[in-house]
Amino acid sequence: MLATTGTLPSDDAGWAYEMKWDGLRAIAFAEEDRVRLTSRTTRDITHAYPELAGLAHAAGVRQAIFDGEIVAFGGHAWPDFESLQQRMNISSAAQAKVLATQVPVSYPAFDLLWLNGQPLLDLPYTRRRELLENLGLDKGRWQVPPSFVGESGADIQAVSKQQRLEGIMAKRLQSRYEPGRRSPAWRKIKNVYRQEVVIGGWKPGEGGRAGWIGSLLVGVYSGGELVYCGHVGTGFTQQTLRMLAERLAPLRRDTSPFSERSPVEDPRSSQWVNPVLVAEIEFADWTKSGRLRAPSFKGLRDDKNPEDVVREP
Repeated sequence: MLATTGTLPSDDAGWAYEMKWDGLRAIAFAEEDRVRLTSRTTRDITHAYPELAGLAHAAGVRQAIFDGEIVAFGGHAWPDFESLQQRMNISSAAQAKVLATQVPVSYPAFDLLWLNGQPLLDLPYTRRRELLENLGLDKGRWQVPPSFVGESGADIQAVSKQQRLEGIMAKRLQSRYEPGRRSPAWRKIKNVYRQEVVIGGWKPGEGGRAGWIGSLLVGVYSGGELVYCGHVGTGFTQQTLRMLAERLAPLRRDTSPFSERSPVEDPRSSQWVNPVLVAEIEFADWTKSGRLRAPSFKGLRDDKNPEDVVREP
């Protein structure tokens, strides 16, 4: 079952709120002492996550099908998708066993679809959650994450932002589980963050954007140096692209304005500019290497001095 992207419900009554985990969605088929994990594309990924093999035993049931997320938790106990990527697309069981000790994962199970021969799809969300919580999956590498009922969605989202989570899920209390469908009964509300950045260059566009700016190369100041933090390739209208081309043309230079300790990926096609324009962008998070994740252009900030642009906490 997939969720639609939206905003918080106008009325909290009739909805449950859950944290949105930044991980790999997976269905877990547990039978006695065996577990089989499949991805959203129904690909068998069991071999890549050997540390989750104990889920069936922990549940203490003859048969169960769970819906949940495979998550790697970082040093601050927050989901760390960048670390999880090291565990994806592994073909060797030996390599998976090694990585299981270096980058261990957990399985927060947020729904129960089948239990001891009984399909649960037509039961309301509240009853499925009750059966799931009664299994006592609160130890080891699996748990049942909290479901907040009768509370303010805005308050729950505020907590998710404080914890640097991806967002929250709103689920109708009386909804059935709809396999394979993107249902309005599940709604994902994503957290986004804002950051001012300095434009230090751009890369030419390709395909439908050939002859235009493809992406902006941006950075923030640290220790008196302009530190590269990524490229922004979305959020532009044709009018915006024309405006940027006009503003950047007289600023052309031959060398990169970014610090040598933060090189731009594949700089050969990059067009450099004097770092005098400040842009505001919206983004999902910072990576460990100091890059912006999923940035989107919102506009120029003519009221900001480039030297004052630093990374926001």
